[in-house]
Amino acid sequence: MHDFPDIDFTQRFIFDESDVRGELVALERSYAEVLAKHPYPEPVAQLLGELMAAAALLVGTLKFDGLLILQARSSGAVPLLMVECSSERELRGIARYDEALVTAGAGLQDLMPDGSLALTIDPNKGKRYQGIVALDGVDLSESLSNYFVMSEQLGTRFWLKADGHRARGLLLQQLPIAQITDPEERDASWEHVITLANTLTAEEMLGLDNQTILHRLYHEDPVRLFDEQPICFRCSCSRERSANALASLGLEDAQQLVIEHNGTIEIDCQFCNQRYLFDATDVAQLFAGGGVDSPSDTRH
Repeated sequence: MHDFPDIDFTQRFIFDESDVRGELVALERSYAEVLAKHPYPEPVAQLLGELMAAAALLVGTLKFDGLLILQARSSGAVPLLMVECSSERELRGIARYDEALVTAGAGLQDLMPDGSLALTIDPNKGKRYQGIVALDGVDLSESLSNYFVMSEQLGTRFWLKADGHRARGLLLQQLPIAQITDPEERDASWEHVITLANTLTAEEMLGLDNQTILHRLYHEDPVRLFDEQPICFRCSCSRERSANALASLGLEDAQQLVIEHNGTIEIDCQFCNQRYLFDATDVAQLFAGGGVDSPSDTRH
């Protein structure tokens, strides 16, 4: 086993003699923070960790300011997996599950049969983009790879693993033609890096550092590994956002909620369990245009 840095990070690499780039991700602290908010059964925690790793990898491949959202839905034991990663590389995630239907060792198709995966890019400026693909792979890695096949973009493959303690991922992506112009040679080069990546075991991915992984896979290929880029857990909820949600109800409905909830409205963040409290004075102040002060918010 190798020691990992104290921060979570992604790390890019390129092949000097072929038109292929790659990205590796290691999540430990952010993964632990997400799991600390909700006591997920192990199979659910593994799926959520894999989706977190995927989101971190994808943010590294895109140039945009805003939010990337991966949302998997099904009618099975896990009706929802959702991960958000901002262009500032701040990550959060959540899962919904039926504990009675989650069995030890269950995989993607056991937990999310007939599911779908939506990838949404919500830029700070410009149009929102969303693509949807069926969750028809044996695991999330294959399903995400299928997404890029269906979208007819440059070849892209994922390898994702999580064990409830660490979430890891590898992405390989073809680049536009530069090093290799012959189509057959280009295809052979792509197959070469894919075939070698397929030999990586879960134990190696979860236990080895990036340099060791790349040497293990590609010691005969010139590969350049770039600096680590930190990534962290951070929930984007706030008292101000909760107040805005309350304001959208209108004054009469907000006042009625205060009465129905014995004088205090509680708004909980589904991601981090932060609880925001609003009383009659807060509501009156909000609709008078004075905003809402920050009193006794609690975290559970």
